[in-house]
Amino acid sequence: MRAVLLLCVSTAASAGEKPWLEVRSPHFRVLTNASASDARHVAYEFEQLRAILAANYSHFRLDSGDPLVIFAVRDEKTAKSLAPYMWKTKGVKPGGFFHPGWDKNFALIRLDILGQESQIIVFHEYTHSLMHLNVHWLPVWLDEGLAEFYGYTRFEKDQVYIGAPTERYLEFTSRSLIPIETLLTIDARSPYYHDEDKVDMFYAESWALVHYMIFGSDMNGGDKLRDFLTKIDQGKDQKEAFQEVFGSFKDMDKALNAWVHRVQLPAGIVKTPQMTDEKDYPAQPLGAAQTNAELAAFHLWAHDIDNARKPVSEALQNDPKLGTAHEEQGFIDFADGKDSDATNQFAEAVADDGSLYLSLFAKTMLSPAATSNDPGDEETFENSLNAVLARNPQYAPAYVQLARLASRQNDLKAAFGYSRKAEELEPFRAGYHLQTGEILLRMGRNAEAAKFAKFVADHWVGPDHNEAVELWNHVPESQRPASDPITESAPKDTQEMEGNILSVTCRKNDDWSFNLDRNGRIVSFHSAAAFSFGFSDTLWYGEDHITLCHHLEGLRAIVHYKPPANSSYAGDIAELEIRNDLQAAPAAAAINSGAVTVHTTDAK
Repeated sequence: MRAVLLLCVSTAASAGEKPWLEVRSPHFRVLTNASASDARHVAYEFEQLRAILAANYSHFRLDSGDPLVIFAVRDEKTAKSLAPYMWKTKGVKPGGFFHPGWDKNFALIRLDILGQESQIIVFHEYTHSLMHLNVHWLPVWLDEGLAEFYGYTRFEKDQVYIGAPTERYLEFTSRSLIPIETLLTIDARSPYYHDEDKVDMFYAESWALVHYMIFGSDMNGGDKLRDFLTKIDQGKDQKEAFQEVFGSFKDMDKALNAWVHRVQLPAGIVKTPQMTDEKDYPAQPLGAAQTNAELAAFHLWAHDIDNARKPVSEALQNDPKLGTAHEEQGFIDFADGKDSDATNQFAEAVADDGSLYLSLFAKTMLSPAATSNDPGDEETFENSLNAVLARNPQYAPAYVQLARLASRQNDLKAAFGYSRKAEELEPFRAGYHLQTGEILLRMGRNAEAAKFAKFVADHWVGPDHNEAVELWNHVPESQRPASDPITESAPKDTQEMEGNILSVTCRKNDDWSFNLDRNGRIVSFHSAAAFSFGFSDTLWYGEDHITLCHHLEGLRAIVHYKPPANSSYAGDIAELEIRNDLQAAPAAAAINSGAVTVHTTDAK
């Protein structure tokens, strides 16, 4: 997993004057401070889009272990109070946005501008979430192209328009297309994906290529696209798969150029899917405590912890037995490094509401049993994780932890099975594939482990790629598949050092530093500015609750740094990668300690 560290503090805000309403459709929860009919309509359109995606990708799993909650807010004032950071850029007034999380997903739609402007971003991101739930990897052009294609879905009374033109369509009138062979190589670090003068054309062409692959006369109604998607999901080289399915790049360049310059592009028109009438969706008012808890959850899972504090406190004042509020207070305490308080809050949450699997999971992971090698503790730990899965069978992190437990018990067959289940549930997590590869390596299935490493190294960038390179290098060269050299990536003009994090210091004004224990020698690093930060996907608290100020001690870190501006530090951090290594079985650890070494580069 890769993230960019911003080190910002949000301003406090309040999000409402009265309790909100909850509307439930068959697959969605919509919370609103407007009318029930508005919320029902929002839920209905999400149900329609879900039904269309289900029809086009009949084998897809559409429900995950990470529930989606939709906030349908009545006006800009409410939206800004929920996400003040979205208005930091002058002149920006978002119509809608989507917070994809590891535990929960949140969408926000403004009802005062309901329509294309508020829906496009949310439907775009919702499409991403479903695609990522079902495929191991997507090239960036296809990931964004599919999301743009379905993001512009338009709903009318009796029919739905699929494939309406992107707002970036005018790019084709003044600029040349990116050669398709180049388009296929664009990744998350490419200038085409970030530079202002290139990104609009990238999105426009990605949409257009998907549009052609679905509506083109020789595309078999999208069957070729589905065939291509299957091939790359099975690990076939993207360029080879593309040419097998669609023909030469030169011919596709010509066809796409002709397509985008047609006088009129086709769109798909389908009858509104048969569904429950939106008027039948039940609505109920939320009490003051639950309203505050729901608003706090939005802030908390958006990493806006400061704005979560007040509504959580008010929720607990109004209802001291509200489990969700205790859960949220637990995660706030965890972010503050108050693990004992967090454990108590999670325990209270489970006692008040036995369905709260996140609280049970967090309580379990904070317990001494989570790291104990005592057989009784291991049994308790395993039983607790299975209790989490009884509440939510699709919660992949619980399977990850069962795999790690079985691995340190040297039950590698069970570990492999649990790890594969986690992959099945969250196939877009590079770290889950790498965990399976590491278990295969311990099983002596080295060639298979190398395939997992190569798949991730070939398809992910940054820390995920580098973690895959580590696994690749642990496989004896004679047992790796034939391959071009696989090397780690690093920021330009940086040096590298590895060790275990000994201590972390967080100060005001975004001043952050840490001490690295490198074979008994303490080395200090400092953050002179924002830097890239990545970590293993198998960390139990994941992206939703990770913090640079707490819980990093003892973890292995790879630091890419530049010469120091301050001589008291070894260097200024450019990129930090945190590893969550599999623990060896106790007997194996005693025998094999130091058997595996990882190359590092000291400062010269």
